[in-house]
Amino acid sequence: MSSTDRSTITDKGHRTDADRAGRLNGKVVLVTGAARGIGRAQAIRCAREGADVIAIDLCGPVDSTVTPAASPADLDETAAQVEALGRTASTHIADVRNVEALRAAADEGARQLGGIDAVCATAGITSSGPALELPESAWQDMLDINLTGVWNTIRAAAPYLIERGGGSIVLVSSIAGLKGLRSVAHYSAAKHGVVGLMRTLAQELAPHSIRVNTVHPTNVNTPMIQNEHVRKTFVPHAETPTHEQFADAARNMNLLDIPWVEPEDVANATLFLLSDEARYVTSVALPVDAGSLER
Repeated sequence: MSSTDRSTITDKGHRTDADRAGRLNGKVVLVTGAARGIGRAQAIRCAREGADVIAIDLCGPVDSTVTPAASPADLDETAAQVEALGRTASTHIADVRNVEALRAAADEGARQLGGIDAVCATAGITSSGPALELPESAWQDMLDINLTGVWNTIRAAAPYLIERGGGSIVLVSSIAGLKGLRSVAHYSAAKHGVVGLMRTLAQELAPHSIRVNTVHPTNVNTPMIQNEHVRKTFVPHAETPTHEQFADAARNMNLLDIPWVEPEDVANATLFLLSDEARYVTSVALPVDAGSLER
């Protein structure tokens, strides 16, 4: 083994977790939806591996959703956790529906941190209802944020990766991007669209040594599902479903005996795709789904 190889190998031939530390040393990662949930977990995971973070979030409500909105204080907490790991966070309140606001955030973050090497397009919303009864506003908000917002993020950040001569992009889709789910036609349509966008971007950006992939979680333990509206969707017979009733119902979606995965599980998969360990992985849809796609 070369003296310049920072990793060591155990007697079983496996690298240890400690040996993997620093997989993003010197990198700058832009994350949307960074105030909490998956986006926060991605920001912290990347920081733990040596990256500085451009953290972007709307930090406000979307009228057609019932999910409690993230706040500026949530985004500040993400920054504090990144900085507690010895890394730098550049925070920006911006709506992914506004490409100019995203460009301003990317430009300022790149100016502060010295460029952009990787992107996590994570910002998203959820709502539900039968396809034929969805209000037009719910349909439009879903596509504008969960699909067009991803495109806008890439439009704002990809030029910096091209300038760098390479990089990695991870788009957060869902199991609903790989199969249909009842009562979320608009969500499934947007998340399927993210996969199509990824596959085209992977082809168009490959000449610039930029890899593009998607991750597809099952239910994730975040405020997007941990609220009264979603619990009622899963347990319609109960007037006020409990956390335990929701968990029992949610288990039925997965092969493994868990109701949901944690944000860190998605962040770990993201880290792999961003790192050099996935240097030849592109145009891949990676499930983090506890087997739910086999249900």
